This record gives sequence, C-alpha cells and structure tokens, in this order.
Amino acid sequence: MEKIMFKHEHPLNLIDLWSEQLQRKEEREEDEEENEYEEDEEENEDELVANQDFQCLCFLCHEEINWFHRYYYSCSRCSNYTIHKFCAELPDRVEDICEAGHTLVFYQPGYNWKCDICGRLSKPNEILYRCPICYYYVDANCVTKRLQKNIIYHPSHKHPLICMPKELLYECDACGKEHKGMFYQCRSCAWSNLIHSHCAFLPTKLQIQRPTNDIFSHIHPLTLAYSFPYTDYTSKQRPRCRVCLQGFYSCRKFWIYKCDKCRYYTHLDCATSRKEPFMSILTSPGTGKMIKNYEDAEHPNLLHLPFPDPSYSLLKHLFFKEDGLEVAKTHISHPHPLILDDARCTHTTSPTSSRTVSYHNPMKRIQLLCDGCLRPIMSGPVYVCANEENHCNFVLHEWCSRLPTELKDNPHHPDHTLIFHSKILEEFFGVFNCGLCRLPCNGFAYCCATCGYYIDVNCAFLPKEITHNSHPNHLLSLEGDSFICQTCDKFRIPLKNALLIPEKTTHMCDKHPMELSYFPIENHKSEYFCEICEEELNPEWTFYHCRECMQSIHLACAAASIIQYETYAVKRWKDDVHDFINVKFGGTYNNIKIHPHPLSFEQGIESDGQCTKCQDTLQYKMIFRCSNCKFAIHYYCCEASWYVKEEKERAIRFPIK
Repeated sequence: MEKIMFKHEHPLNLIDLWSEQLQRKEEREEDEEENEYEEDEEENEDELVANQDFQCLCFLCHEEINWFHRYYYSCSRCSNYTIHKFCAELPDRVEDICEAGHTLVFYQPGYNWKCDICGRLSKPNEILYRCPICYYYVDANCVTKRLQKNIIYHPSHKHPLICMPKELLYECDACGKEHKGMFYQCRSCAWSNLIHSHCAFLPTKLQIQRPTNDIFSHIHPLTLAYSFPYTDYTSKQRPRCRVCLQGFYSCRKFWIYKCDKCRYYTHLDCATSRKEPFMSILTSPGTGKMIKNYEDAEHPNLLHLPFPDPSYSLLKHLFFKEDGLEVAKTHISHPHPLILDDARCTHTTSPTSSRTVSYHNPMKRIQLLCDGCLRPIMSGPVYVCANEENHCNFVLHEWCSRLPTELKDNPHHPDHTLIFHSKILEEFFGVFNCGLCRLPCNGFAYCCATCGYYIDVNCAFLPKEITHNSHPNHLLSLEGDSFICQTCDKFRIPLKNALLIPEKTTHMCDKHPMELSYFPIENHKSEYFCEICEEELNPEWTFYHCRECMQSIHLACAAASIIQYETYAVKRWKDDVHDFINVKFGGTYNNIKIHPHPLSFEQGIESDGQCTKCQDTLQYKMIFRCSNCKFAIHYYCCEASWYVKEEKERAIRFPIK
C-alpha cells in the first residue's frame, strides 16, 4: 500500500470496486456445469450492475468516485467518509506547478484561502499545496488534475489510460466515429488506440429500453465487449446490429453491446446514439427511427403486411364481399358452370351442391389450391365445377371470380392496357415467369401483347407503397422487385417475401401456430435447426418459430408445407420463398415424340433420379413423370422441344416470301 499523506482519526480501508467481478469471472472459468453458471449469473446480474453504477464524493477533492477509478479509501467507522486512492496518496511536495518554478509543499491551514489556479475560496483545514517562498496556493483538486486525476483504470486494457492534455478532433477507436474532446491513451505500451471520454465512461452493463411507456426492448442487460472477433462473428452466423440492421464485418475491432444468450448485438454508436429511442438515459421521447414517417390521413388505403395467415391474400383483401354472392355462374376461365360452396368450415357439403369439398389443411395433408391465384383454399366461399360426371376438379375463390378483364394505367406497366388471361397459351404448359416477382406461375395473369409482359394476378394489384412488420412505422416503396425504406439507407425486403409470407402458419411438427420472427429468440438455449428439413437455420434471417415449444422452421420449408410440396434443403442462407409457391402441379402432357405414355406435371423428388434427356438431377425441379414406367424429364427439356415444334409450325403457316 502507498503511503497515505492525508491524516484521519480512524483507520482507512482500501476498496477495489472490481474485485467482486474479477472473482466471479475466475469462478465462471472454473465452473464446468453450464446450468449452474447460468443460474449464478441470473442471481448476481443486478448486483454487478449496481457496482458499476456506484458513485460517491471524495472528502478531499469533492469530486465523484466511480467504477472507473476502481480504488478508493473508506473509513472503517465513518459511514460517509470516502477518498479517492490517488487523493489519499498525494505526495508531500509537487514540482512544475508553481508559476515561479518553486516546489509546493503539503499544507493544512487554519484560515480561509483562495486557490491561485481555479480561484475557489476554501475553508479552514482544507488540504492545499503552497509555495513557502511566493505564497502560491493550490487546492488538492487542482493538484490531482495535474498529477493522477487524468488516469483511469479501464477493463479494455491492462494498463492505466491517461487523458491527453489537449482536446482533439479524432476518430475514436472504440466506436469508430469522429469526436471532438478529450481522449484517453496508454503510455505504458505500444497500444496506440485513442478512446474518447464519452466511450471510455460507458457502463459495462446496460439495460436498454424504449422511452415510450418505459417498455424494455430486451430482457437482459447488455454487456460491453471491447471487440467482436471474426471467429465469434462467423460462429454466430454474421449477426446484424439490432438498431441499424447493418452487419459488423467492417467494424469487428470496435466495441459493441451484446447479449450472447439471445444473440443480441448493437454497434456502440447505435446503442448510445441520441438519435435513437433506445436508451432512456440518453434519449428524449419523440426521436429516432421508431417514429412514423408518414401520416395515416395521407395514406387511407395503405396496405399493411404481412397478411395474418395463409388463408388471406391481396385479392381477398381487395375483392371479397359478404353480400351479393351468386349461387351459380360461368367464368371465362372455365368451360363448365360453377356452383358456389359457402360453407365456412373445414370439411362440409355445400347446400347448393352434392359434392363434398375438402378444404386445404396442411395438418391433415389435404391440398386444395385455387386455380386462379394459386393460394390455399382453407374456407368458403368458393366456386367448384358443376360437371361432376367428368370429375373436373376446377376450384376458384369467390373473390378471384370478380377480377376485372383489363387493367388500365397499372403502376407496374403504365404504358399499355393489361388484359386478363386465365391461361398463358403462348408459354409452354401455361407456365410463365411473372414480370414483377420473377417466380414461375401457371395461374391467372394479366398480359401485354405488345411487350410480351406477363404478371400474376397477386402482383398485378400490389401497390407502390406498403408497411411491413419487419420494419415498423416506416413507409416502404417499391423499386424493382423489392420494397425499400427511403428513410433508412439499406433496408430492403423482396416483394415476394412481403406479399407471400404470412404472419402465422401451421405445420404437423408443432401443435401451435408458428409466428414470424425477424431476429434470434430471447433466451433460446440451443442451436437453431429447421424441424422440417432438419438443416441448420440462421436466426439472423426471418423464420417461423413457436415460443411455447421452442421450435423453428425455414420460411421456404413452411411455404412447401402449406402448398403440400416436397421440402428442399435451404442451401442459401437468405432463401425464404419456395420456388414453386405460384405453381399448381397436376395436369397431363401428351407428346408421343417425347414419350408414348401420358406425362403428369409434378415436382421432382429424390426417387425420380436423373432427367432422361439432359441427365441432370430431377429433385426439387418442375418435371413431367410417367405413371406407367420410370420415365421422367425436366420441364425445361420438354419446353425446348415444344418451342422447336412451334417455330416449325409458325414457319409453315407464315412462309418467308
């Protein structure tokens, strides 16, 4: 222990504010049972935060003692008597402070006096340093500022950090942002980092909350980490900052706030930004990205996505009416009369038809897709084909029968009128690629004959502006095949994700509805795996999750289960929408030049093997399969033969003169 120059009538105890935390860290490293460790951590979390929030006043210099000073003296008998360690260990004489160059000596006068540096009027018996030659008086506070008051002990570095003598305009090595002010640096080693004072005194444990209603946005305190090593970054599947949604790849050397339990990470600057309503201690209400950037009155028909469940769609949102339902009608999409089934239950016989309608139910492996919009039919009202003799399975949502025959001034193709087509005859087997979402489709479409432009009926009515729960309170604008936020630089969601992925879904793997999650789940204690394909799941990208059973599934796998198609392993880490979500398989293709037997239009499975023509694998592809033999061929191989035939027939009909 250093020699204590300041005298006190009782013994003084040296207190180390870090001792409890360092001891606990050693115990954690020795603890081999993870469950016991987690229990201890939960019990002592509040106590550790309290230690880091410790504050009291120094009896000598009358300034704050805090966690970053680490050491202080406390009287063993007087409950409120505390002194900085460096104040209690002040030297008996100091140099280089007196303007005349004289040595100042330790002194405790019995009269009032005034500091010649700060001008403060001091009371009798307060500690000072004076020059016995020129009577130059300096109080202890000014001396400690000139000596060791500019030194802090910081857990980011093994040596004490010294405050630079002058203000600087420089980039802080903690947050990566440019600051003006006082910086701390180590003078004991080659560590050259400069830490701005704002970052240096950030709490190591931080409870984040929104200023609105004081609702905590995360249940655990976040821990200040002094780097984000590449191995940790990749092992956590390259997480995004929870505030700005950007990654950490270019700033892994900077400090972050994190909760490893929940994979919750934020940039230091984001977590402490006064522009974000993230920390009640640093922000005022009414600022930041959580505030709506549009007025409801200016957007009365704004579409709010995602839709609640797979039974809902944009066409239902726009065209469904409770009244005025026709019991029987004809539709240009089908040659037979249609009869209305208006039973609002999962399995019933319509009073207007003798046919039993089994509605779509993934839990019971029952598939029923609308021939128009290709979305699942989970309840009425629907139109079914009245021609029972030919076993026609045509089925149509009631609202899909209300679609207009043409669209003028459509925002996605404003130059020409789009005409309704129930089947695109110009494309092989009626399958076309939508000009907006780029997905293959064989349902209803709107077409421009002038441009050869096709758009599926779901995308045709998609507005230019929406809101989405993945980015609440901000208006999203359609650009190309994605919705982007004009306020936030880099937020983007593909339109197919926004339109085709519902908020909730069901699957046989879980008895509860599963909800969308846009971030890792709080208190998730194991790795993430999809319950359907059993492949690893990246929780940094949107997925479905049951909070009661703690089970998760990929979006693409969920879509496959909804439409009853074979699930494929999600190899791409951003994969989200099943490739064939807009394709209704079924139907027969006859072409004796390709195969003598009728071929059914199906999704390839593993047992289909390789394509007869190109020898490529057929699994997870659109294929034609023979039910009489093992023949199977890619859709695109048949399409190529079909186009050759079409060109030859066209050349015969319209010969070149």
